[in-house]
Formats: sequence, structure tokens, C-alpha cells
Amino acid sequence: MGIDWDVVIIGGGAAGIGAARRSADHGLSTLLLEASQRIGGRALTVNIAGHALDLGCGWLHSADRNPWVGIAEASGFAVDRRRSAWNQQYGDLGFSQAEQEAADEAYAAWHERLVSEPTPRDCAADALQPGGAWNAYLQAISGYISGASLERLSVADYLAYDRASTRYNWRVPAGYGTLVAAGLPATVALRVATPVEAIDLDVDGVSIVTRAGSITARSAILTVSTSVLAGGMIRLPASLDDWRHAAGSLPLGRNEKVFLEIVGNSPFEPETHVIGDPHDARTGSYYIRPFGRPVIEGFSGGEGARALAESGPAAGFVHAVDQLAALFGSEVRATLRPLAVSDWSRMEHVGGAYSYALPGCAGARDRLARPFDQRLFFAGEATERYDFSTAHGAYQSGLRAAEEVIAALGARAS
Repeated sequence: MGIDWDVVIIGGGAAGIGAARRSADHGLSTLLLEASQRIGGRALTVNIAGHALDLGCGWLHSADRNPWVGIAEASGFAVDRRRSAWNQQYGDLGFSQAEQEAADEAYAAWHERLVSEPTPRDCAADALQPGGAWNAYLQAISGYISGASLERLSVADYLAYDRASTRYNWRVPAGYGTLVAAGLPATVALRVATPVEAIDLDVDGVSIVTRAGSITARSAILTVSTSVLAGGMIRLPASLDDWRHAAGSLPLGRNEKVFLEIVGNSPFEPETHVIGDPHDARTGSYYIRPFGRPVIEGFSGGEGARALAESGPAAGFVHAVDQLAALFGSEVRATLRPLAVSDWSRMEHVGGAYSYALPGCAGARDRLARPFDQRLFFAGEATERYDFSTAHGAYQSGLRAAEEVIAALGARAS
């Protein structure tokens, strides 16, 4: 069998781009296959009405150790290091100072129970206070962080991320998605709109079946989402059933964004934030005028994102405007215009936001990250033990998988 490439990378998100950069650095002939019409994966910046809007990831989390910061600066992208306004409720609107303190205390007590009183079921909901006044608020926070309710969340997995996070969160004014897409080296061959239908293992390497024909390689790196892996969109050998099962234990959460444009005079101050209704687990979180732009970025997670996906964009815009009008006054309705909305759960080659581990399944991340037969390698944010759910975790996983490929090919050649 003739071999076309040293390595074929399947998936052009942050993990695929990380793997491509490392493979290219080592001189491997590298092809990146992307199912959609663009690269970037769950990092997607769209330019609408002159505004760069991140429909996917938007913040460089753990920014003081996030490799995308260095990539941004080396590539000429500006990095905004201002502290986020997430923990503020502008003007204490709809959420008094006393209520904020009570909610913070409830969160701290819940978190302490996670750490000091491990539950046999490894289920984050078990640490809720029965009938607690702020349980809906805690569910909303879980939706923002993990994209899922606490009943579906592994304590061990949640704490692994929480302990590793440095709490530094910076931004790229040009858009995180723009930065990620610009990270692909020009020396790497790219084919977009090329979904992979099957992967077969041959004597000499890997055969990758696409609609345009088969491609052969000495090795392959699979970086697609857990939804794609578990859903069987790519036919894999039966010997990879354990990898599929691991992916099924790491489902993608639900997170969606709604963007509104501000027109005319309004009470909305730059770089401020409000939560719509802290007593509703489905509430949106609203970042107001980021970078001073006349935009409001609404963020929904868990059940809130599910409701948005099921009700559709028009209802999502109405819900966001209703929540903002309840806080700022009905006159703001005349100043808000629909701008953009995400729909990650319905994207065929994605299927959701980012991964979380079901109770008892935190170890699935290590199982998913294992190479198979030193020919097929796995990357993606879900394969990261501590930095899952982030673009930098995805990137780091791509570097790791590429290093595994380099070592395997070197071993075969010796």
C-alpha cells in the first residue's frame, strides 16, 4: 500500500491546529481534514455590523499559562488583560448586595462540601443543601461552567478543573476564533468540507475514507468532538469500542450565546455585567458593551441553553430583551436589536459546547487520550485531565498527540 502522508489530522479545531503546528515543526508531511467549510472548531468569530463576535469560546482562561497568549502576541494580535466583570451585578439591579452575599456564601458552602464531604455517587448535586434558597443559582453557575445540571456532573472532574484554573481571563479584541484559525501553519495541507466517513487500520498504517476517496497515512490523529465519536458519525474498527464508550461518558454540555446590538441612547455602561434572574436556573448572563462596543453578549448554559435551542433564535432574542428590560426598565427595548445567535447543539459536526464527565466517569478522559496500536492517536479538549472545556486545553492535547506520533514513527523507523 502506498502511503500518502506521515500524519493525517481529522478535525480543524484548536486541537487539530495544535497537532498540525507540532507535526510541521518536526518536518512531517501533514494533512488536516475538516468536515465543515472553515477551521477553528468551537472557536468561531463572526463579523456582523462591524463587530467581531465570538459565537464560541471568547476568553483565554488561565491566561497566565495559556499558550494562545504567546501565539497571539507572536502573530501580532492584541491581548486585553483587563479583569472581567463577571462577578459584578451592575447597580445591584435585581440582585441586591445582601442577596449577592448570600448567593456567594451558598456557593462557597456547596464547594466546601464537594471538597470535604465526597459523595459515594460522585454527583455534584448531592452536595446541594436540600431546599436551599440558592440552589437554582448554583444550577445556573453549573450551566455556565459545564453546560449541564449538577445532577449530571462528576465531582472529581469538576474539582480537577477548578483546582487547575488560575482565574486569569483575558481576551483578544479581534476574536478568539480569528486567532485560532490563524494558527494553522501554511506548510500544512488543508482540505475543508471533507467529512471523514471511516477509519481502517492497514498493515502499513491507516486508511481514511472520505466522500472524495480514501487517503493513506502512517498515522492519524482524531480530534473530533465526543458527540461525533460516541454518535458513530465516523465508522471505527470494533477494537476501538472502549474509546467510543469513553467519549459517551464525556458528553458535550449545552452553551449558547445571543448577541444584541445597542442603538441610540441607553443606560448600558461599558464593561459591565448582569445576571438576568439569579433565582432561575435557566437565566442568561449578560456581558454589556465588551471593549466599549455597542453590543450585549448573552450567555446561556445547561437548561437555559437547552430552552434556547428548542425555542429557536427569535424566542431567544425575546427572552434576552425581556430579562434586560426587567432590570434596566422597559424603555431599553427600543434600544436593543437582534444581532447573532449560536446553535452549537445542532451543528452536525460538533453537537454541543464542551465536554463534562458524568458522575463516576472522570477517568474516561485518560481512556480517551490513549493511543491505539501506535497508529491512531486522540486529541481534543475532552482528552485533557485538567484543562478540558477550553481552547488551550484542546491545543495542548494536540501538541501531546503530535509528540506521540513523532515518537511512534521514530520507533517504527529504528
